[in-house]
Amino acid sequence: MRLAESGGPEKQQVLAYDLAHASAALETARSLVDYGNKGELEATITCVFVADMVHDFATRLLGREALWSVQLSELSAHDEFVGIYRAPALLASLATHAGPRHLDGDYEMVQDTFRSFGKKVVARHAEHVHRENADVPEEVIGGLADIGAFGLSIPAEYGGFSEGGEGEYMASCVATEELSRASLGIGGSLITRPEILARALVKGGTEAQKHEWLPKLATAEVMAAVAVTEPDYGSDVASLKTTAVAASRDGVDGYVINGVKTWCTFAARANVLMLLARTDPDRSKSHRGLSLFIVPKPLGDAHGFAFTQPGGGKMEGRPIDTIGYRGMHSYEIAIENWFVPANHLIGESEGLGKGFYFQMEGFENGRLQTAARAVGLMQAAYEAALDYAQNRSVFGKNIVDYELTQVKLGRMAVIIQAARQFSYAVAKMMGKGEGAMEASMVKAYVCKAAEWVTREAMQIHGGYGYAEEYSVSRMYVDARVLSIFEGADETLCLKVHIHLCSSHARLHRNIMWTHLLHWRILNPPRYPNLIHFSDDKSITTQQRYITK
Repeated sequence: MRLAESGGPEKQQVLAYDLAHASAALETARSLVDYGNKGELEATITCVFVADMVHDFATRLLGREALWSVQLSELSAHDEFVGIYRAPALLASLATHAGPRHLDGDYEMVQDTFRSFGKKVVARHAEHVHRENADVPEEVIGGLADIGAFGLSIPAEYGGFSEGGEGEYMASCVATEELSRASLGIGGSLITRPEILARALVKGGTEAQKHEWLPKLATAEVMAAVAVTEPDYGSDVASLKTTAVAASRDGVDGYVINGVKTWCTFAARANVLMLLARTDPDRSKSHRGLSLFIVPKPLGDAHGFAFTQPGGGKMEGRPIDTIGYRGMHSYEIAIENWFVPANHLIGESEGLGKGFYFQMEGFENGRLQTAARAVGLMQAAYEAALDYAQNRSVFGKNIVDYELTQVKLGRMAVIIQAARQFSYAVAKMMGKGEGAMEASMVKAYVCKAAEWVTREAMQIHGGYGYAEEYSVSRMYVDARVLSIFEGADETLCLKVHIHLCSSHARLHRNIMWTHLLHWRILNPPRYPNLIHFSDDKSITTQQRYITK
């Protein structure tokens, strides 16, 4: 394969990026296969998504066939299929039909609980917090603690509600979507920071540390922020400079921390920082020289904070103003000679040099949760656009009655359902101890999709979409952060492609799999109104999808 032959993703970054996104779209389509077999509407949604995916493949391939090692003509067998399921009339018919989620009973209860809380508590604060750059209300934090939100991923033996397996990831995914539907800034992201620390503790903490910290995280007695990113390195975590040097203070063994962290979301309100630092001065060890600490701190002012320790330690936080995703606030934190006891090193002596691996346990799920946030935000934007279109009259009829509007809404509905089902599929994989690469894929694909959905929702509002009095403007600027935090889109895609380019055969199978996908989606006897395949695999279609 051309990419492998030329030295891999670092030498062909554009190709690697495109292939990673194409593969993420393909995995999204895979996740829809079972969904498409649940009913006629579900099958139509699935086929529309697949047709859009094949069309996108063709667009990416044009002029780059040699680089992809695939010929555009290989997709020509899909021309009729794509034409049918990208027909404007068919897309327009889906404008008000997003399709059922098909959640199991337990997850429906989670959905209903968090949807109700989002509507009654989170949503009524969302606009004020966004416009005034205000703090997350304590009512939201306390209310989420009361319904068990912070304990969803914490094992029951440590005061949480998780029994492990699929349920743990699915419940968090469903809850995050509903909270993000109410507000990304003060709802959807609030449970993720404590969860990242909790997963790191479950992975590498001592029993004493688990019993000390996990019950407090589960009840929100302790709120956590993540201090990993540094100003000079961004996503290049392995190169970070912050150091933690063994020392004693007042007869207590521990570590003295020095360095600067940035994009520490919720750091002022947090009681502790989950901080990654270099404990081995040999920089050639890269990520193997990093360790993970729980760093207690006082509560600070959202507009900036400065703390000192009796032994001379200093911690100063400068807020970073952002265009959206407001409420939790992000900070650059300068740390000078800040002392932490030795038992605040996750894993204690056994955790030295393993911090990168511990924090990745949380970050992988954080990427899945970011995808769930994107789904919730898209759902809110779609609902806002649909409501506006049904009530706004232009040139004598409602906007929703125009084909352009209907097609946009129909495509939104399909994308949202596809993103949701892919998120569910990855949650189930992670519940089995799998899905690390797919977690990166779902974040990459779904978060980019959220930019399109929120933009078009804003466009449907016309001039009012640009006005702060309509919530869709907040959703639009909030969506832009999704492809940046929890792993930048470009970095994730290059890492995804390292897996994909290891074997030309695997990538080629992925591309060629699209030739069979729509055959597997539909059971022809069950869905006679959609699409049939004759014995020679030629396609026949119902005229209603061509002439409707």
